Amino acid sequence: MASPLTAGFCELVFNSADAPEGVTPILQVLSVKKINAPGATGQDRYRLILSDGKHFIQAMIATQLNNLVDSKELDKNVVIKLTGYVTNAVQGRKLVIILNLEIVPWNGEKIGNPTNLEQQQNAGAGASTSAPAQAVPKQEVGGFQARQQSTAGRGGPQAKPGMKGKQDVGPLYPIEGLSPYQNKWTIKARVTQKSDIKHYSNQRGEGKLFSVTFMDETGEIRATGFNEAVDNFYNMLEEGKVFFVSRARINIAKKQFSNVNNEYEIMFENQTEISPCDDDSVPQVKYNFKGIDALGETQKDELCDVIGVVREVGEIGSVTSKATNKPFAKRDIQLVDSSGHSVRLTLWGKQAETFQAEDQPVIAFKGVKVGDFGGRSLSMFSSATMSVNPDIPEAHQLRGWFDAEGRNTQFQQYTNAMNNNGSGPSAGAGVKPSELKTIGEAKDEGLGMSDKPDFFTTSATVAFVKQETFSYPACANPEGCNKKVVDDGNGWLCEKCDRKWDEPIHRYILSMNVIDHTGSFWITAFNDQAEQIMEVSANELNKERDQGNDINRYFQNATGKTLTFQMLAKQDSFNDQPRVRYTCRKVSTPDYVADSAHLSQLISQMSV
Repeated sequence: MASPLTAGFCELVFNSADAPEGVTPILQVLSVKKINAPGATGQDRYRLILSDGKHFIQAMIATQLNNLVDSKELDKNVVIKLTGYVTNAVQGRKLVIILNLEIVPWNGEKIGNPTNLEQQQNAGAGASTSAPAQAVPKQEVGGFQARQQSTAGRGGPQAKPGMKGKQDVGPLYPIEGLSPYQNKWTIKARVTQKSDIKHYSNQRGEGKLFSVTFMDETGEIRATGFNEAVDNFYNMLEEGKVFFVSRARINIAKKQFSNVNNEYEIMFENQTEISPCDDDSVPQVKYNFKGIDALGETQKDELCDVIGVVREVGEIGSVTSKATNKPFAKRDIQLVDSSGHSVRLTLWGKQAETFQAEDQPVIAFKGVKVGDFGGRSLSMFSSATMSVNPDIPEAHQLRGWFDAEGRNTQFQQYTNAMNNNGSGPSAGAGVKPSELKTIGEAKDEGLGMSDKPDFFTTSATVAFVKQETFSYPACANPEGCNKKVVDDGNGWLCEKCDRKWDEPIHRYILSMNVIDHTGSFWITAFNDQAEQIMEVSANELNKERDQGNDINRYFQNATGKTLTFQMLAKQDSFNDQPRVRYTCRKVSTPDYVADSAHLSQLISQMSV
């Protein structure tokens, strides 16, 4: 059987500065090896040895192709066609980065006796990996006639329309195909979100930064610029407009700072080039909307996209920032949709100050945070975006519904009495005494021992509160980071926010033993719930302890309280032994009137 491989391709790659244009080679996989991903992100990467029948060369596959390795479609002696690829020099070696491929039918036999091209080139007296590309004609590779083709699909570079007069720094790439292995690339993308300029101070001095989110038809990616990049690009990069971006660095994404769905991010550098593009073919923001009625089944702190009609706009208010002790603007609005539910969404800062919605517009929100205050609520932080009256089908449908019937609809609001998670009742108001479980029942039913967490409500008495480690020093970010900070001698460093604070905000992580007539268990209460139990903030308690005051009275005051706890039971392991960890999600005082009525009813039933 004749060889289907594209002979001469390895030499062409080795002697060319850039990826050969118009060549769609057919190669054979000699080996597949898993390597550790840069930055230890947990994302597997695979190195391949590719043969053209005469020589072989090393390659890497983009992570979106990992499933082909997992399914064994991409394995030793498999023949593939590269439909999207680039070349790069990594640690002095030429490497093919495979962005997209097709499997070519083959009988599984090894083709030819390929040799290591790199060793041969290095052994030659005049050989050099930087030899001019003309050493091997690009127009013909082993009898394969190169054809100019459009690779605007899922992974390949393409021509750059509209870039006349702009220095050509590399082929145009889809965002999905970017990785740290490329050093010459250009993207054409729309700015879907731009943050405010943020100022920071650390041991290296003061600085400023901003971030934007770029999107094209293949995906989205976050980009960040510091100091000079702020001066150069902040005013230029307008939300909704399309730009060419090149000569920037690709890093592993820091997920703690972003909700963008990409394992990489862009860092603007001194040589970064950005120019406007008048091509409007790049799509607008992509949404994955969640109905307002589905928020009750959404976990706290989850990010989601929501669209709704602004039914009410609250007055501007303010909260005091714990970090700066300065007021911070906030405004609540009420969103409704055709499900008949409504939810409160909070705007912050400049958005709260400038927001206007007299005509009850339809607004699409991307990346808002779900909270459980008041049952369910939404909060728009700096990474979220909103679009007023967007030109999308969901918005037109909502507009028609609201104008026809929604204005006169009575909407169901989220409250503490509602089901907060779809899995269990809420503590406090609205909990029926018959819904309460004893500690013994929770243990006997094995709550928390399955793969998914269990929710239940119990009434119990606090028997003991640990005093040794009742709190931790937390980040003072007013946007609610709450991560633990470390004193490095020059301030309290938050690794998540990459900022330092003069003082931390102490937050509770309270460990208690609670009992009822059937048994006892240890539970953990975090800041909001612990403050209700202790009746003093963790900050105040730490200050009193640091001043040498006796804080034992606060713990004695909490001991003996009988409370209603909404619990989350979840399995973990300790010393390789499975156990259940109980976490208090809400706490309230018992409804003694309802309890008495329930007991009276039980007594009446027993006497009949």
